[in-house]
Amino acid sequence: MQAKQIIPILRIFDVQKTLEFYIDWLGFEVVWEHYFEENTPVYMEVKKNNIILHLSEHHGDATPGSSVFIWGEGVAEYHREVIAKNYKYNRPGLEKTFYNAVSFTVNDPFGNRIIFNEEFNEEKHGALELYSGD
Repeated sequence: MQAKQIIPILRIFDVQKTLEFYIDWLGFEVVWEHYFEENTPVYMEVKKNNIILHLSEHHGDATPGSSVFIWGEGVAEYHREVIAKNYKYNRPGLEKTFYNAVSFTVNDPFGNRIIFNEEFNEEKHGALELYSGD
């Protein structure tokens, strides 16, 4: 078997908090959302470039407190972008890790963690200003 794509499912509890965090702060977009009927939990897909996440209020779909580890490019630039938005609930630090990456972690309002990573490159990141977060 060869995987075409892997899409993590993260448990959420409040649509408004979800939109504030994933859309307004992290810059994802809602691709679609599904309700079985009025006043039922939402299941939605959000996307930022080629990062796709499924977010679910359904109790059996995922466990709160999960982590998603993402390898990418432009992590330091993206970190500057999210920090500049002054989201009062999250001020992640930017660090160089033991596994030779530039990395930052965000914690969503439901206990899930998303860890953004880029392989450390001395030429590109050598003068990188690290940020300890709040």
